[in-house]
Amino acid sequence: WVLLVRKGYQDTDPAPRAAVVTKLKGAAVAEVGGAGRRLWDAADYARPPQGENVLFLVTNFIATAKQAQGTCPESPSVLDAVCTEDADCPVGNPVVRGNGIKTGKCVTFNTTHSTCEIYGWCPVENNTLPRKPLLAEAENFTLFIKNTIHFTKFNFSKCNTLQTNDPTYFKSCTYDPFFNPSCPVFRVRDMVEAAGETFGDLALLGGSIGVRIEWDCDLDHPAAQCQPQYSFSLQDRRYNFRTASYYWDSQRRLCRNLLKLYGIRFDISVHGQAGKFSIIPAAVSFGTGIAFFGAATVVCDLVLLYLDAKADFYWKEKFEEVRMGPLWRDEV
Repeated sequence: WVLLVRKGYQDTDPAPRAAVVTKLKGAAVAEVGGAGRRLWDAADYARPPQGENVLFLVTNFIATAKQAQGTCPESPSVLDAVCTEDADCPVGNPVVRGNGIKTGKCVTFNTTHSTCEIYGWCPVENNTLPRKPLLAEAENFTLFIKNTIHFTKFNFSKCNTLQTNDPTYFKSCTYDPFFNPSCPVFRVRDMVEAAGETFGDLALLGGSIGVRIEWDCDLDHPAAQCQPQYSFSLQDRRYNFRTASYYWDSQRRLCRNLLKLYGIRFDISVHGQAGKFSIIPAAVSFGTGIAFFGAATVVCDLVLLYLDAKADFYWKEKFEEVRMGPLWRDEV
C-alpha cells in the first residue's frame, strides 16, 4: 500500500513557487446618478487594473454625484443625526457613523424628519440600493488566469496555458472541465455557479469567491500529464467599498462624484505537490514493508496462542514438549 498506492518510492516537493496574472474582459453600460449613462470597461470595473491573486469585479453601485464641501442636513438613516432642537446637535462633534461634523443646528431634512446640520461633502451620500445589479452584463465577462508553478527540488516548471501557435485561441476559448480543460479563460457566471451561487443574488450586494488551483504532478510520467485542477467556493456574502473622482467646477470649487461599489472579489490560491522516483525513499518504504510483515507474524501468533478458541491445539502444533527423566549422579 505505502510503496505502490501511496507512491512511497518517490521523493516529493510539497511547496512549489507560484505566480498568477489575471485579466478581465467585457463591457457594459449603466446610469451613474446625475452623470448620465456611462460605458464601463475593464479599466472601470476591475480593481486593481493589473490583477494578481486578488481581483475585484464591480457588479453594482450607488452613485452620489456633484458633491462639494459645505453645510447640509445629515441623512435621517444615521441615528446620531436625528434631532428635535439645536441642543441635540453639539457644535464640533462628529456624527457617529455619519458624513460630517455637526454645526450646532437642527434643520428640516424633509416633511417627516429633522436632522443635525453638518459640515461635510454635500449633498450627503445616497444610500438607495438598486433592486437589480446595474452591471448585470458582468455575468458574461471573462477572467483570464495565467498560473506558472515551479518545483525547485526537481527544477521543473509548468504553466496552465496551452502551448499553441494559434494567436486567436485564448480569444475564442472558454474553460470547460470536460470539453476544454486546458483553456484558462473563465466566464464569471460559470465560476459563481460552480461555487453554488446564482450570479444575480451575489451581484446585488457583492461577495467573495475562492478560486483554488491544484497541481498534482507525477514526474515519472510525461510533463504533459501534469495539469491543474480548478475548484470554486463561496467565501463570503456582501462586499463593497467606496471610491471617488475629484474635479473643479466652474466656480473653482473642489467637487467629487462618489461611488459605493458592490461586486465579486476573486481570491486565487495555488497549491500543489510533485513526486519523482528516488532510491532513498524507495529503500525506506521497502524496508518498512518487510518489517511490517515480520510484526504481522508475531501478532498472528499471539492471537492464535492466547485468544483463539483452539489455542491449545495450535500450541501443541507449534511447540514440541520434551520430558526428561531424573539426572543420575556418579557415585563416589
